[in-house]
Parts: sequence; structure tokens; C-alpha cells
Amino acid sequence: MGQREQIVHDEPEPCPYIEGKTARLPLRWQFRRLSPGDFDQSLSQGDRRVGRMLYRTACGACQACEPIRIPVSTFLSSRSQKRVIKKNRDVTVASGPSTFTAEKLALYNRHKHLRGLSRDERPMTRRGYEGWFVQSCTQTIDMEYRVDGRLIGCGIIDLGRLDTSSVYFFFDPMESKRSLGVFSVLMEVAWLRSRGGRFHYLGLYVDSCRHLNYKAAYFPHERFFDGSWMPFPDKASMGSVSVRRPAVGELP
Repeated sequence: MGQREQIVHDEPEPCPYIEGKTARLPLRWQFRRLSPGDFDQSLSQGDRRVGRMLYRTACGACQACEPIRIPVSTFLSSRSQKRVIKKNRDVTVASGPSTFTAEKLALYNRHKHLRGLSRDERPMTRRGYEGWFVQSCTQTIDMEYRVDGRLIGCGIIDLGRLDTSSVYFFFDPMESKRSLGVFSVLMEVAWLRSRGGRFHYLGLYVDSCRHLNYKAAYFPHERFFDGSWMPFPDKASMGSVSVRRPAVGELP
């Protein structure tokens, strides 16, 4: 079937998550669209997607980044998460194929710049948005969040056969009181559960990074390091050393 992928970038760079650290994130260009089963397998090995490329951390001196996933059949929302759902009862959620629109681009740029997430002052362009999000090596959908027809949030989600992966979520900073980031995770988990799915991947968890450590607030969840998925059934297990760690290569 020919070559499936090729490394197109593999250079040390400043870590985007921990100041003063050096990261290595080899980018692997995918020559063909992945089957749903192949994409599930890639996710289980810690892969993330950007455009038509997959990557996973390969930092020799640091293992702070841990892929994290939620087993949707056993997930239980907390009291605070249930309050977020009630707070957003007026929000309409709709899913469909991932597309570019000027409305989404404007919201993305507002989210990045007003929340201080941009490394420079240059706004994302249509070409950049399509190249990073819409052009994909797997099936990708958007989940749009609207109030009275106005777009207030958009989640980009990759689909496998049994699993899904949250690529990115952006929202209107003026709606921050809604806790839309939490709401989007709950809606994505509910979407996959309603379809009989297995795991919803949230990307990378980094304990010392405030933009990423919120992901550990969903229980139960599993985190991947040293080649194994380790279960965290509840909040108490976060500080426990007695949680059984699967053997390397053991099926989750």
C-alpha cells in the first residue's frame, strides 16, 4: 500500500507548555487518510493531530506531558459540572462536518487574542485555519454552540471507529461565566456515549500548566506514560501510589 507517513519536522523547540523547557514534537505527514480503526490505534499510542500530520511528544529530558482520555461509559459528572450544564440550558449544540466559515475564524481570533493565548499579534488566516483544523487525515467534525443563533463556541473533534479526540475548542471570551470549556467536554462525552463509543481523548495533561491541568477534573480518566494507560478512578486517586499500573503493552 506504499508509505503511510513521513517525518517532516523534528527539531528541538521552546516548550509551549513549560517555560524554560525544550520540547521535541516530531511531525509525521500522513500520505493517506487513516481508517477509523487505525486512528483509534494512533490515539491509544498518544498521538495528536494537526492538519494532515500526527505527532506525539518525544522529549528525552522531560515526561511532563501525559495524554489523557475519558472512558465515556463510566464517566460521572461532578456536582460542579452538573451546575455548568444547567447554566447553559439556553445553548443549542449542533454537530456536522468540519468546515471553514468567516464566523468561526473571527471567533477563533477573538478567543486567542483576548485570552492571551497567542504568541504574536498576527491573526489566524483562512489558509491557516483550514490547514490546521479542516484539512485532516481522519474524519473530523465541528460541534457548534449557539445562543439565539449567535456562535459562542466551536469544538473541533476527530473521529475514529470507537474513540474521539478533542482537537481544539474556542469560545467567546465575553461568555467566560458560562464555563464553556467544561460544557464542551461534557457535551463531547455525551455525544460519544450516545453512539456507543469507548474513549474521548482530551489531548495532553501537564500538571504545572494551568491551560492543561484542568483536564484531570473529569473522572474516571486514564493517563498515558511509560507506555501504559494508568487509571484514575476518582479525585482521591490523584495523590495515591496504590493505583494499579497496567503492564507495558497490556490492553486497556
